[in-house]
Amino acid sequence: MSETSEALEGRSGALTEDAIVRFRGERPEGGWRRLLYRVTGGLVNPGLGAAERARRDRLRRIRRAVPGTHQIAVSSIKGGVGKTTVSACLGLVLAEHRGDRVIALDANPDAGTLADRLTGDTSVTVRHMLENLESAYSLGDVARYTSLAGRLQVLASEQDPAMSDAFDRAGYERVCSVLNRFYNVIITDSGTGLVHSAMEGTLALADSLVVVGAPTVDGASRASKTLDWLVAHGYETQVDQAVVVLSCDRKSAEVDPKRVRGHFESRCRGVVEIPHDPHLASGSRIELERLRPATHDAFLALGALIADGFGGRPPAPLPGR
Repeated sequence: MSETSEALEGRSGALTEDAIVRFRGERPEGGWRRLLYRVTGGLVNPGLGAAERARRDRLRRIRRAVPGTHQIAVSSIKGGVGKTTVSACLGLVLAEHRGDRVIALDANPDAGTLADRLTGDTSVTVRHMLENLESAYSLGDVARYTSLAGRLQVLASEQDPAMSDAFDRAGYERVCSVLNRFYNVIITDSGTGLVHSAMEGTLALADSLVVVGAPTVDGASRASKTLDWLVAHGYETQVDQAVVVLSCDRKSAEVDPKRVRGHFESRCRGVVEIPHDPHLASGSRIELERLRPATHDAFLALGALIADGFGGRPPAPLPGR
């Protein structure tokens, strides 16, 4: 009686690459470790340094699969703390290192600058898309209203202040209902008015929340007040799972950054500090390759923290809370 293929495989083991190729360690890609590896033809492999290992771990987390669509709200009660910069860089990082579709939506009712920082194209806005939603049957139809920054799709906000109030919660939810059909990750750069109707829609649909502040008295207190407002309006779970970003363009020697960080770590899932970067501080169009390595790494850390929540969204706040 002949042996089955299953029995033979069980006795001999599967002949896979892992089984027959000698493990030589992960190949370093930077610094003296890479140089040593190259000059010795790979005979000497010092392995990965701590920084490179951390970076690879962040990239692995960023590439985590998304079941359905994941919506990220970037918010702050105070303007001028880098909320749009954070939205833009988070979008660029996720789009660059993922294989699916990522879009950044400017929901600021006051002529937001997200598209200015990413593509410079505000000729077509979310209002134009909203007026033609009935004809948005395909990704190509939606792309008529977006511009492209690298792999990131960008949907600009209305630039005419007289028309900005037309984009309310109902409009935001209608736009998102279409975007959900074609995009895996949606990043919303919200306005600073937490009581604005569009902001209500942003919070209602958000799977992840990013609150932006700064390591200054006003920047930290306003970020904390943002969390207070959210808790008072029934978003305790979202606050517990939120990520706070501290933009360090402004800082003071009189403020203890460890206390600021500790305060937010006690309230939220994670805190990321974005170091000062001349490229971002210029207010010009953002290009990832022009960021300092420490800044790029900080946004990778933010992207990884957000991607850790791709497995599912926290429960919605209880009615009436």
